[in-house]
Amino acid sequence: MAGLMDLLNSDLGKQIISGVAGKVGTTEGETSSVLSSVLPVLVGRMQNNATTSEGQSGLLGALLGGKHDGSILDNLSGFLGNNDDSDGGNIIGHVLGGNQQNVQNQVSQSTGVSSDKIAMIMKIAAPILMGYLAKKAMGSGLNQQGQTADGGGLGGLLGGLLGGQSQEQAPSQSSGGNILTSVLDQDGDGQIGIGDAMAVATKKGGLGGLFGSLFGKK
Repeated sequence: MAGLMDLLNSDLGKQIISGVAGKVGTTEGETSSVLSSVLPVLVGRMQNNATTSEGQSGLLGALLGGKHDGSILDNLSGFLGNNDDSDGGNIIGHVLGGNQQNVQNQVSQSTGVSSDKIAMIMKIAAPILMGYLAKKAMGSGLNQQGQTADGGGLGGLLGGLLGGQSQEQAPSQSSGGNILTSVLDQDGDGQIGIGDAMAVATKKGGLGGLFGSLFGKK
């Protein structure tokens, strides 16, 4: 399944990095480092949220309700020129909940970018990511019941975007993106926590290495 790599390894991906860097005041290298950690965390958390009926319903409503229809990708410069980041803030708050500051701190430690700038990057990246997901959802024939035209489901769609398996399969470092399917789960049920997940996401050869290479990082 086509995933985040298609977006990040494209001319549009380079435009996103350049535009976000210019808006936030970070270098393109710093911006790519932050995005290489943040994007898979967000998708992994969405996949984890979608394992509950409430979480799936909320995400389906966001993807199929018309607000996030993918048009943002057709007018990226217009979006980046808009100083209203309330939509991005709402998305981040809904996806990460009370773990937002934890994510910012972990990404700051791993990238050297300040937490406040990471927060800005996350708010800008979130609507772009939702637009991309919405296009993928509509292209797959995803319906309000969370089923795709090929008989798959929302969890599988999100897992495919990470290049990993579905939520039901056990995460491991060797399986790439699916290590993040349970990221940020802090309820003590034995799933991987944010510290461990970010270590995998940013270590050389892990998700950070994979996504970093797409941004031109060595």
